[in-house]
Amino acid sequence: MSEQNPSRDTRAEHADELPDYAERVLEVAELVPPGRVMTYGDVAEWLEEGGPRQVGRVMALYGSPVPWWRVVRADGRLLPGHELDALGHYRTEGTPLKEANRAAEGHLPRLDMRRARWDGGQDADGHG
Repeated sequence: MSEQNPSRDTRAEHADELPDYAERVLEVAELVPPGRVMTYGDVAEWLEEGGPRQVGRVMALYGSPVPWWRVVRADGRLLPGHELDALGHYRTEGTPLKEANRAAEGHLPRLDMRRARWDGGQDADGHG
């Protein structure tokens, strides 16, 4: 199993250093299917603990080994400083995007939150 998901191995090596809440946030990030996203608030609601800021902080500090681009801002704007990396992932995965209008800073698209947002219902690995 470790060959299939190296990010879990990476996290397992540092599990004793990782706060329990952070571990749970990262587990939710790994559940989000390719081509779909959850907001920081969605993750907090899923966990029934914390809020969007706490989830954002966890993702900023510990999120690199998981599909961080699938946990996003509620307004659909791409993560500042990581826009091009995230955009590459979104295009590869077929994540629904809204093309940027000419007035948009950097002419970067936004996530189409209406179509891309995942509620945890499908492929949730038995979450209840």
